[in-house]
Amino acid sequence: MAATERYQTVLLFGAPGAGKGTQGKILGQIPGFFHLSCGEVFRNLDTSSKLGKIFLEYSSKGLLVPDDATVAMWHQNMQAQTVLSIYKPKADLLVLDGIPRNVNQAVIMKKYIKVLKIIHLVCPDKERMIERLRRRALKENRVDDAKEEVIRRRWEVYEKETYPVLEVYPKDIVAEVDAMGSPASVLQRILEHVVPVQEAHYASIEPGRK
Repeated sequence: MAATERYQTVLLFGAPGAGKGTQGKILGQIPGFFHLSCGEVFRNLDTSSKLGKIFLEYSSKGLLVPDDATVAMWHQNMQAQTVLSIYKPKADLLVLDGIPRNVNQAVIMKKYIKVLKIIHLVCPDKERMIERLRRRALKENRVDDAKEEVIRRRWEVYEKETYPVLEVYPKDIVAEVDAMGSPASVLQRILEHVVPVQEAHYASIEPGRK
C-alpha cells in the first residue's frame, strides 16, 4: 500500500485485563471510528480458505499462528470490510486491539497502517488486573482461563513479547490512560486523546472545515 493509502489508525494497547476489547467496542459505536480486534479476525476466518487452513493447522495443535500469516489474515479481513463498505478508509479511523502482538508484527504492519495515536491502558496494581481477568473468565464460563497460573502466564507473554511493541513507535504518539474505574470513566479519559485525532483527520479530508 502507498503511504497515502495506509489505514489511519488508533491502537488500543495494554496488558491482559486492561479493557482494550471493552473500550474498542465502545469507540466502534461512535461515528467515524471502526473497531477491529484480532480475536474477531480469527473468529470470522473462512477455515476452508488457504489462510484458514494455516490457522487450523496451528491452532489445533495449540500453537501460535506465524506472524506473516496472522497479518495476512488481518489484512484480508480489512479488505473484505472495505469492499462491503463497513469500513471506509478515507472517512473512518481504524481502532485496533490485540494486534500487533509483537515487534515483528508491528514492523510487518507498517506498510498497511499509519498509527496516529496509541492509547496505552495502564494499571499500577497488577494483582487487581489479575483478579479482574479471573472474574471475567468465570462470568463468561471459561473455567480454564480463570486459573491463576494461566492468567499469570498471559502476563509473562505480554511483558516479554507485546510490551516491547511500544518501542517501535514514536513516544510522542503514546498516551498513557488509567485503566481502572468504570468503563465510562475510562472512556472519558480515552476521548481526551482521540477526539483531537479525529478532528485533525476530519480537517484533512474536509478542506476548510474548522
